[in-house]
Amino acid sequence: MGGRERLAATDPTFDPEAVDIDDAEVLSRLAPVVQEWWVEQFGEFVPGNGGFFTPPQKEAIPLIHERENALICAPTGSGKTLASFTGIINELFGKAREDELENSVYCLYVSPLKSLANDIHRNLGQPLDGITAKLEERGEDVEIRHAIRHGDTSDSERQAMLETTPHILNTTPETLAILLNSPKFKKKLETIEYVIVDEIHSLAENKRGTHLSVSLERLEEMVEESPTRIGCSATVEPLDTVAEFLVGRAEPGGDPRDYEIVDTRFARDFDMELSCPADDLINTPRDIVTERFYTQLHDHIQSHTNTLVFTNTRSGAERVLHNLREKFDGYDESNSGCHHGSLSKEKRRDIEESLKAGTLDVVTTSTSLELGIDMPHIDLVVQVGSPKSVAALLQRIGRAGHQLGETVEGRVIALDRDELVECAVMLEKAERGFVDRVFIPENAQDVATQHVYGMAINDVRPEATFKNVLRRAYPYRDYDDENWEQLMRYMTADYPGMEDKNVYAKIWRDTNDAPDGEHHYEEYDVGEHLIGKRGRLARVIYMTNIGTIPDSFTCDVVTRSDDSWVGQLDESYLDTLEKGDVFVLGGNNFEYRYRRGSKVYVDRTAARPTVPSWFSERLPLSYDLGREILDFQGQLLDRLADGGMSEVRNWLRGFPIDENSVRAIARMFREQVAYAGPDSVATTDRLVLEETLDHDEYERHYHVHSNYGRRFNDGFSRLLAYHIAQAASANVQVAVADNGFTLSMPLNRKVDIARIVGDLDPDTARADLRASLDGTDLLQRYFRINATRSLMILKRYKGYEKSASEQQVSSEMLLGFAEDLGDFAVVEETYREILEDKLNVDGIETVLRAMQDGDVGVVRTRVDSPSPRAFGLATLMASDVVLAEDESAVLQDFHQRVLNEIADGDGDDSAVATDD
Repeated sequence: MGGRERLAATDPTFDPEAVDIDDAEVLSRLAPVVQEWWVEQFGEFVPGNGGFFTPPQKEAIPLIHERENALICAPTGSGKTLASFTGIINELFGKAREDELENSVYCLYVSPLKSLANDIHRNLGQPLDGITAKLEERGEDVEIRHAIRHGDTSDSERQAMLETTPHILNTTPETLAILLNSPKFKKKLETIEYVIVDEIHSLAENKRGTHLSVSLERLEEMVEESPTRIGCSATVEPLDTVAEFLVGRAEPGGDPRDYEIVDTRFARDFDMELSCPADDLINTPRDIVTERFYTQLHDHIQSHTNTLVFTNTRSGAERVLHNLREKFDGYDESNSGCHHGSLSKEKRRDIEESLKAGTLDVVTTSTSLELGIDMPHIDLVVQVGSPKSVAALLQRIGRAGHQLGETVEGRVIALDRDELVECAVMLEKAERGFVDRVFIPENAQDVATQHVYGMAINDVRPEATFKNVLRRAYPYRDYDDENWEQLMRYMTADYPGMEDKNVYAKIWRDTNDAPDGEHHYEEYDVGEHLIGKRGRLARVIYMTNIGTIPDSFTCDVVTRSDDSWVGQLDESYLDTLEKGDVFVLGGNNFEYRYRRGSKVYVDRTAARPTVPSWFSERLPLSYDLGREILDFQGQLLDRLADGGMSEVRNWLRGFPIDENSVRAIARMFREQVAYAGPDSVATTDRLVLEETLDHDEYERHYHVHSNYGRRFNDGFSRLLAYHIAQAASANVQVAVADNGFTLSMPLNRKVDIARIVGDLDPDTARADLRASLDGTDLLQRYFRINATRSLMILKRYKGYEKSASEQQVSSEMLLGFAEDLGDFAVVEETYREILEDKLNVDGIETVLRAMQDGDVGVVRTRVDSPSPRAFGLATLMASDVVLAEDESAVLQDFHQRVLNEIADGDGDDSAVATDD
């Protein structure tokens, strides 16, 4: 029975179908003293007026009162966190007044960020102190304690929590996993009745969420009654999937635990618009575009109290702030700042405190302020460039207008023609209530290793208990016996030669028998399979090495010829590099050759770059938004064919975009169709292969228009390059973007790319893509990450901390050995993570099946120069457009060639130069 039905059964006045729950009913569920505090804070309650509780509070408070699991989805600033805590605080004060609270934890609040946990801790003080004061006035000595515990908590504070334990504990997923294995503190968790998971969407999509989901099932094993689980999120989809992720299953293989969804995601009014500094981003001089952009941004800031500016890179955030200070008087350190992950913790905290106080006119950031602290004074969010997903757009813009009833105001400024299309579709979909899906990693063996090890360290238990805990967690709902046996072989070191590589067994696994016929553990049956920990240092190893956030490092770049140092690269950038790729570092071009440990070996070259410098820093376009863009392009082509440019422009004016954006988008597609034909535009029912010949560089380029997002394109390009290299016996260079990718090969090599694409088999795509990863830096890096997560490589051991670069050296020595073992859990998890989570192999298989079924066609076109929709693919070496100007001349040259070709084809150059 769900929460609404149960409320209806216990309260005849409750209507489970009601959308707008009555304020009086919600208020009646709170104790009189809590009601008094609420009225003092939010105004006198007047029956029938409405608006006393926010929409998520109206729905969530009764559900929590009835101890129902709930996923609360509501915009930032709509009171969802207070909705979660109000019902819990109400219940805890009731227990305290009856002297039923023990010296232990009753509510666990889990946050993805330390800063958010800190902020919630501060905010909790207001209702707790206020209600406590009211009770003291009545002579009642009642206290609800709350505290925060994460990686920054001191040893003395941790020790104090054992003596005086908080009733509400704020923590992070990593610290919770440690607490579950803390011999003393874990007993304090046995009384937990409520668990709140905040910003659940940011956890569900990665292994931190996988780790948390198993921790919650381990918690279930410890408590007498299943805790009520409450998830909070501003923007997430699909709701049922995320809710099931939150609640898990009561039994392995069974149905999800009961839950309710509070869906008030669009309860606030959004005022969003896309603008562009010019209707021609190619021929308008770059300095004019830049000047208009900063003037527009300055005007926005001056007309608002506090403005938050998001860019797509950390360097972009720094440069925007620098230019604002350079170009306009009045911006200095007293009223403007920058916030991103590369800054010191102290610097970030200073900016956060200033934002909370409302003392900064403008703050620029990349992604670090998407989640976290309450910023009540922000009244405008400006997004520079595409945030790559509707969810990210709503999350960022939702940082504005935190007061109930305020309109959320957001402005998106696009400085690139491809991003114009992305943003136009994104804003229109956001207005219609579309949200990109969250994809949850499944059956991760590295996370399973940590939790099985942790459970074994706590106690010897039946093997079935370990399996059942895993399988109750949503990410392991389909974890089968084959997965389990693979894990057991690794954890028991059931492979020859492992100990010679200093990889030792973590657990023992045996039946409960003894040579004399008696069993070792009286509480278990004879012959029952048991699991226990191996090694005297097991607990120390576990407590100092668990977690899922990978360490990273920078690699020294040196030339092969003379071993001279030329700079550093973040190791994640190496994921994009193959032998022969060219990148820019320190203003010079270098050809990548190979890596050894933390050193990257290169050759100087005059060849043009093939991988942009920002690749590893920008967020990838979401797969779902990419499909929506393909649908948009198909609709635009239909209107262009039926009514020409006037109908296209009229249609686009229905989108939340300015006139410059309307004209720029319409013109780009008109020129695309005039130059290469309507079939040259990718849509939901066709993939486009565009071939160009570069006689100057003696190269053949295939620009593949596949607007399914960068993860899909990264995987699909590797798969296609793998087959082309086999067919042509040639080195294929790959450059990947969100709306497609470019394959380059020598001019004298030619393949029938349309046939190769058409022959790709969805049933073998996974195996072929896996084969293409052999020997790549991508495989080496992810093996290191997974070997460390799986405790095959220890980051910390006997007081020594192994750096990420040292971990990499160790992993390179282990990878060949591990691959030769066959069906080795750490290797298999490495391939699974790369293929499924990074390269979207599921999306690739889906598209290939659609091709096989005839639902998606493959169109090949040959042009003398890149078409307008391929300009971005042909200039992938360009840097962030806010910062760089080096692609302008190339784009202008491409564009002029297109205009000349169109004019030669129709004999009327004026038709190209206007929008008519």
